[in-house]
Amino acid sequence: MKKPAFTRFAYGLALVLMFALGSLAEQAGILEELFSYREDVVYLVGQHIELVLISGSLAILIGVPLGTLLSRPRFARTAETAMQTLNIGTTIPTLAILALSMSLLGIGMLPAVFGLCIASLLPIVRNTYTGLLEVPDHLKEAASGIGMTPMQMLIRVELPNALFVIFAGIRTALAINVGTVPLAFLIGGGGLGELIFTGIDLDEPFMMLAGAIPTAILAILVDIAIAILAFMIVPKGVNPLRA
Repeated sequence: MKKPAFTRFAYGLALVLMFALGSLAEQAGILEELFSYREDVVYLVGQHIELVLISGSLAILIGVPLGTLLSRPRFARTAETAMQTLNIGTTIPTLAILALSMSLLGIGMLPAVFGLCIASLLPIVRNTYTGLLEVPDHLKEAASGIGMTPMQMLIRVELPNALFVIFAGIRTALAINVGTVPLAFLIGGGGLGELIFTGIDLDEPFMMLAGAIPTAILAILVDIAIAILAFMIVPKGVNPLRA
């Protein structure tokens, strides 16, 4: 079977399965139970998205410049040490990071944003650093040969050629971020974790699913949005998806 035909068959089968599962859920009353939480879900999804946007944006605004700075030759000796220091944010469990943030900043959105930013910082810094180091030397030599300054070379040559790798790090970081935000509820940050953890405490599986399913959907939608953005922004010559 040819690949395009197999892909169409797989999509068709997935749609049939989704329709069948939806019909079974409707007959069992599962959808009715889930929709009973729709007002809570709408409100908490807004909080969830707000936390992702703020902490994710901060991580990008910090991570890309930091990764760029560490990729410069003057920081070659200290770059890996800095990476291992940032790796602490990934090694320590996210819940522990949030707890430490709470002990320093109190309860509420501020410690949640701080902890989520720290937890999602490493993939962005690492991919920015790696992407810039992997820019072919002959491109940098050509840019230097036509009289570009180091800053011009960075903006016009290095960053455009590293964008695909940088966006891969951003996708990873935001996927981690969306999946981690429910833990922010435990320190008063809000989000869909309110339904998930309250459902677990009260032994209410439908309440838990009302929080877990939108979280999974949000993670998928964020990943798709970043993938589309990368496809549109990354130049054709360095984007294997547009080759």
